Amino acid sequence: MLGRTLEASAVAELAAAFQGQLVQPGDPDYDRARAVFNGMIDRRPALIARCTGPADVVAAVQFARAQELLVAVRAGGHSVPGYGVCDGGIVIDVAPMKGIWVDPETSTCRAQSGLLWGEFDRETQLFGLATTGGRRTSTGVAGQTLGSGSGWLERKLGLTCDNLLAAELVTADGDVVRADQSHNEDLLWGLRGGGGNFGVVTSFEFRLHPVGPIVTGGMLVWPRARAAEVLRFWRDYIETTPDDFGSAPAFMFAPPAPFVPEHLQGQAAFGLIICCAGSPEDGAALVKPLREFAPAIDMVQPMPYTVVQSLIDDATPHGLHNYWKAENLPELSDAAIDTLIETAEGMTSPISMLVLEPKGRAISRTGEADTALGGRDAAHTLYAFSMWTDPAESDTHVAWTRSLMDAMAPFTIPGVSLNFTSDQQEAKARESFGSAEKNRRLTALKDRYDPTNFFRLNQNIRPSA
Repeated sequence: MLGRTLEASAVAELAAAFQGQLVQPGDPDYDRARAVFNGMIDRRPALIARCTGPADVVAAVQFARAQELLVAVRAGGHSVPGYGVCDGGIVIDVAPMKGIWVDPETSTCRAQSGLLWGEFDRETQLFGLATTGGRRTSTGVAGQTLGSGSGWLERKLGLTCDNLLAAELVTADGDVVRADQSHNEDLLWGLRGGGGNFGVVTSFEFRLHPVGPIVTGGMLVWPRARAAEVLRFWRDYIETTPDDFGSAPAFMFAPPAPFVPEHLQGQAAFGLIICCAGSPEDGAALVKPLREFAPAIDMVQPMPYTVVQSLIDDATPHGLHNYWKAENLPELSDAAIDTLIETAEGMTSPISMLVLEPKGRAISRTGEADTALGGRDAAHTLYAFSMWTDPAESDTHVAWTRSLMDAMAPFTIPGVSLNFTSDQQEAKARESFGSAEKNRRLTALKDRYDPTNFFRLNQNIRPSA
């Protein structure tokens, strides 16, 4: 499949029914069109179909079936295992589909599947509205939503998938199907965390909420030696704060940037990223107890919500080599904190990060059986984002990331979103979704909408056949 060349006559026939751009090996745009966020992924599809609307998606699906091609579906290209591109097959690229229609009267919006979160937030914030979105402006709305949807607002508003009201998708047979509370309700349930298993989603409808436009955001940073005392205080403090208070501790290295004191540049550091979605006055009051720990860097201030959404963009640029692992924690015990601090000392790349995110609140108020997503009972999620530039160092950084999670294994529970995991296995997917009954429902949906596993480059649910 790697070196497959498609018949020119077959591509010409597709082109006659296709309004978007078809990109093949040798075309000027080919290398740019096949590149994805994770620089570890270097795959060469036989064809990239850049779709302008549902009709293009239908044509691409029918072509792939007729030619017996492996199918990758790409929106933002942020899948860390590289599901948005394949060797020798076809990439159905919905990135050009960027329409968005906001209805401030009903606090809802309809968004096409090629939108990125920065583009989504820009439009909804015109009306002071938002829903839980990705923490990088270049994250795709589609992959984020279908795989769970973690973001700064999740304890207040729930996950992105919890705010999904409806979706339109193209199935493996090339049919256009709507899923909402009145049509194919069980499919809507499966799309809330079940990934791209059931078709190519062409548009989403979301519930929006009043947020911003000014919130309290930024980062507090201490030398790593202060991590234990600050982290223990934060763990207890967030149990007393309102749902508006979003935060995430991070183990990192301080960058050589002008805002970083010279003695801290390049040194192991401990940071706390803040997003308080209430009033600036409430935000200042909520941050005050953390400021009493005298951070070496204090960048927390009132700012537009769209700026908060871009805070980690520069630290996670497109094209780095990425290897990620994530696990849920039922609690953040003193022993877990001690183990995390000890293993963080061995971090092998100066641009890697370990991030903790508090869960609960609105996430847990949605029932475990209400969506395909599992892990609603987690108190925290630990993310290991290993990033580096030299491919010769890959074995070193992957080994450290795995050893970190091995050390933390006694403190973890199943159910983490697979959006944040480089290692994808069927057993891990089933464990992530949760109960046997949920997995049975998901398999039944797969049997109905994709019985041949046509869409299998994803957190895959195998059909029963």
